[in-house]
Amino acid sequence: MDDTTIVLNAAEARLLGCLIEKEATTPDTYPLTINAAQSAANQKTAREPVMALDPGAVNHALRQLEQKGLAKQVFSSRAERYEHRTAAFFGIPQQQVALLGLLALRGPQTVHELLARCERLCRFNDAEDVRHHLDRLIQREAPLVVQIPRGPGQREDRYAHLLGGPVDVAAIAARVPSSSVGDAADPELEARVAALEAEVADLRAQVEQLLADRAG
Repeated sequence: MDDTTIVLNAAEARLLGCLIEKEATTPDTYPLTINAAQSAANQKTAREPVMALDPGAVNHALRQLEQKGLAKQVFSSRAERYEHRTAAFFGIPQQQVALLGLLALRGPQTVHELLARCERLCRFNDAEDVRHHLDRLIQREAPLVVQIPRGPGQREDRYAHLLGGPVDVAAIAARVPSSSVGDAADPELEARVAALEAEVADLRAQVEQLLADRAG
């Protein structure tokens, strides 16, 4: 399947984002088991929206990602695991993989939100570097990202992924963002808070995975 026909449902997009994120943030537990993928998908922090996928839904979504060429099952002595194939499938560099993953995990975001939150996934030089890679994703023959014009009371445009097909740009533009990182008075403080939030979520997911492994 080529990238002009790829369409993911919400669960598949969330799981792809989780695989991208955890490859960078928890390499010791990557590729992910079904349990680890479920914990990552259902995190209460660093996710928009929060989801409650059961193991069957997670397993099905991962298998669908594998059929579509975006994930690969890796067998180990203890459990089946999955890794993503985003870079190879779309032919994009790590910076763009990280941006797609973050958009899949946290919904439409501004350039400054992405810059702050991408710190542990991939380093960017500055906001212009982020914008450059977003533009590359927009300008593809089959775009993977769309720019959302700023709405009333908003200072920055936002960006959304197109992995699930076309989006209602007008509806997203009118929606009040759940956070306003781009308007933050102290971008460095926001970046530190975002990093700490992600680290706490990763630690929680690892503890849940250890408990699940022991119970199994």
